[in-house]
Amino acid sequence: MRIGIVGATGAVGREIMEILAERQIPLTELRLLASARSAGTKLPFRGQELEIQTARPEALADLDYVLLSAGSGPSLALAGPAQAAGAVVIDNSSAFRMEPGVPLVVPEVNGHLITRQQTLYPVGNCTAILLVMALTPIHRAFPIERVIVSTYQSASGAGAAAMEELQEQTQAFLNQEPVVPRIMPHPYAFNLFSHNTTIDETGWNGEESKVRAEARKIMEAPDLQLNVTCVRVPVLRAHTETVHITFRDQAPTEDQVRELCAAFPGVRVVDDRANNHFPMPVDSSHGDEVLVGRFRRDPDDVRGFNLMLSGDQLRKGAALNAVQILEAHAALPPSE
Repeated sequence: MRIGIVGATGAVGREIMEILAERQIPLTELRLLASARSAGTKLPFRGQELEIQTARPEALADLDYVLLSAGSGPSLALAGPAQAAGAVVIDNSSAFRMEPGVPLVVPEVNGHLITRQQTLYPVGNCTAILLVMALTPIHRAFPIERVIVSTYQSASGAGAAAMEELQEQTQAFLNQEPVVPRIMPHPYAFNLFSHNTTIDETGWNGEESKVRAEARKIMEAPDLQLNVTCVRVPVLRAHTETVHITFRDQAPTEDQVRELCAAFPGVRVVDDRANNHFPMPVDSSHGDEVLVGRFRRDPDDVRGFNLMLSGDQLRKGAALNAVQILEAHAALPPSE
């Protein structure tokens, strides 16, 4: 395969390169593209040094797959030309996620939507991807009516610059030096704050609205009631979420939920009450699985149930999901 990565110098682009190497994706060419200021620099890949080219339409010729990870602006500018040149486009921005007729694929959940005819695949919001990985096996067996989600989102969701800022602020704080925000709107080290996306007239911020709309689309559950509160916490990578579920009927038992989650691909149950060991970023960082646990029935509502999850935002929440779509598409028979 001939694969191009737009945004190769960013956090998600670098993670895609790492995953392509780990999973031994067969390549005849890996073309790295980024902004003009990065052109001519090199990045290591499988023992080689690959030179970065400027991301422009003519640089996308003769590629089988183009993975876009540079934000909505470049995606809107480059997705069309890449498709016109014959490539399948897998886009990590929000540009096309809610377009009618464009599937929003998490392969473990709705991989049946990957077809030869479809040449554009947005990758969903990272928080929504992690959420649906936990909800889907439960919802298939015990239909869910309502979900209340609180998120604890890491710096990686805001990119490499935010991760660097958290490290710099932490060092400054410990050295009793001034903590000056540059990327985030508030001090990040030893602090938390409402997610740094714009709040609309209803009081919802952009991240909360994305999670609500995209989870519904991925799960093919347009009537699912979803109430979301998104918070930034001073963690480098991997998001965590606490989830309260209201079922249409009586809630399943803890053992039933535990078995459903344990059997679902890409999910690992972490639910050790004796040692107070439940899903947390220190365990999910740099991993491919979504950790799910802290299973509890609601003592005041026979339809209510609680759980907790954690997953690496850069991997399953972005880069890994993109590569999984690529793998699934490449594996389709030519006639499909």
